[in-house]
Amino acid sequence: MKTASLIARLLLGLIFLVFGLNGFLHFIPAPPPTGVAGQFTSALFATPYALTIFAVQALAGLFLLVNRYVPLALVFLAGVIYNILFFHIFMAPAGLPLAFFVIVLWIVVALRNKKRLAPIFVARSE
Repeated sequence: MKTASLIARLLLGLIFLVFGLNGFLHFIPAPPPTGVAGQFTSALFATPYALTIFAVQALAGLFLLVNRYVPLALVFLAGVIYNILFFHIFMAPAGLPLAFFVIVLWIVVALRNKKRLAPIFVARSE
């Protein structure tokens, strides 16, 4: 499990660092989406909101790669992955395999860090 978790953490970090930086540097060319997915992405890119998403992705990916603040990176990425999953479910189903792959990687890394993530799931704070 330790080796699987290491590989999952590095892959997850690499995926989010690359795609986060791509939001700023545009080194992976992609055709613009069409239909509702295109309208959705146009709305994101019309404001600085997309830049905050890319910054969170790149920062969390960097945290995972250097093995620092991993639980924080997992919390950051949980929201991002949630949005990626439902974007692909409702608007661009062709990307679902990568979304599911990222979810599996996240779960493997989260299971390795479950002791550090457990305090998030308390019913009441004092």
